[in-house]
Amino acid sequence: MPKKMNDDTAAAAPASFEDAMAELAQLVTQMESGQLPLEASVAAYARGSELVKFCAGQLDKVESQVKVLEGDLLKPFADNEEGQP
Repeated sequence: MPKKMNDDTAAAAPASFEDAMAELAQLVTQMESGQLPLEASVAAYARGSELVKFCAGQLDKVESQVKVLEGDLLKPFADNEEGQP
């Protein structure tokens, strides 16, 4: 049976990136099942949006930290056909 969301769950920030991703995966599974009522689907979508923003923010922070640690050595991933066999 899907876990029902309450106001405390919707307002709580995840403890970590991994927790946010796990909760997001659970929400997606619940929504894809098609068993949530409309109001619960809207609440799940809103919570999912919050989690995506949290994860994006965490990834931005880590990217900034890596850039500082790597300095000028950090190169973007790109499909560069020149020089590639």
